[in-house]
Amino acid sequence: MTRRQLPSGVACGLDFLIPDNWSAEQAFAVVELIDDLRWRICTHYQLAWHELQREQRAPPSNTHPTDVEYPF
Repeated sequence: MTRRQLPSGVACGLDFLIPDNWSAEQAFAVVELIDDLRWRICTHYQLAWHELQREQRAPPSNTHPTDVEYPF
């Protein structure tokens, strides 16, 4: 079985198996639960979460070649 990388970037860990015999209603209920959980987490951690995203996506602080202490 080939492991796929998840949207989060996680490529290893414990498998979470979803039964293949769920009804469409069961699958929909789980998706709604996840949506509600995401909303609650984002609402509670909104400012800290945005700050963390900004930090992780920011370019390196020393991007200009003239800022290098010893260029050669």
